[in-house]
Amino acid sequence: MNMLQRSEPDRILYRSGAAARLAGLPVETLRIWERRYSLSDAERSAHGQRLYSAEQVARLSLLKQLVDQGHAIGVLAGLAREQLQAMLAAGAADARVASGPVPVLLVGPSLARRVAAERQPLGLDVRASCARLEQVAGLRAHNGGQVLVAEVSELDDSAMPLLAAAREAAGVAATVVLYRFCASATIRALRAQGYLVARMPAELGELALLCRSALAGQRLPSPEAPGPTVAPPRFDEEALATISAAGNRLSCECPRHITDILLMVGSFERYSANCANRNPEDARLHSMLERAAGQARVVLEEALTALALADGLPLPPARN
Repeated sequence: MNMLQRSEPDRILYRSGAAARLAGLPVETLRIWERRYSLSDAERSAHGQRLYSAEQVARLSLLKQLVDQGHAIGVLAGLAREQLQAMLAAGAADARVASGPVPVLLVGPSLARRVAAERQPLGLDVRASCARLEQVAGLRAHNGGQVLVAEVSELDDSAMPLLAAAREAAGVAATVVLYRFCASATIRALRAQGYLVARMPAELGELALLCRSALAGQRLPSPEAPGPTVAPPRFDEEALATISAAGNRLSCECPRHITDILLMVGSFERYSANCANRNPEDARLHSMLERAAGQARVVLEEALTALALADGLPLPPARN
């Protein structure tokens, strides 16, 4: 059972899987958010499982909607539910008062046909459409499209280069990717590259709001220019272990301490390089952490080299 009835009247608590599903989140995303940002004061079952109230599930749903619009979870996590609701309402109001329909290019085997068949105004100005991502290059003559809306029902990593090529060929300001089934890792990777990725909405009327949210995201500060290149590791773990062992014969324990620190710094550098990114801001943060760890590693490697030369400890051959 994913739902637990408490002894208090009408008090229902949900386990993580049910809470995530009700909020529209992958359960692994909820676990990452809880681990990194301590999102809620969820209760614990007798077996240590997190239990969420209906109010907490509603807050998770607000967080998910705002993250989909391009807001950083690190900023949202500390806000009260009322503040989250105000932000969502403000975003919806901005979308409603925006002048004119959004000029879009539609990609998908049936998306353009479904939009054209809708009787109610959708707030979209369809400038061109095609069935497949590979055909977007042929739409370049249709000027004025601001948002590329691509429907990829079963979205996986193989679509990423096609989406990148289509975005470049279309020359649009923002791209919305709609899916029905997709791995959370693929969603994170696409969002880190600036796409607005969302499950295919049940109501096509939501498309205009998604497009405006994507355009708003494009107005965020541009990613910072990459920092200076950090030299690759001078020592691998085997070399560090050799230096540490050789230093054991000395009364000074500095070789052992500095190799231990280098092992930890190098491990954190690799961890930061491979850590999952949820959005462009998160990607920039991890890039900064990787670069900072790499710079610290270089300084420590220089210090270890000087120490090894002074004490006659073995050094591996210099790398080209």
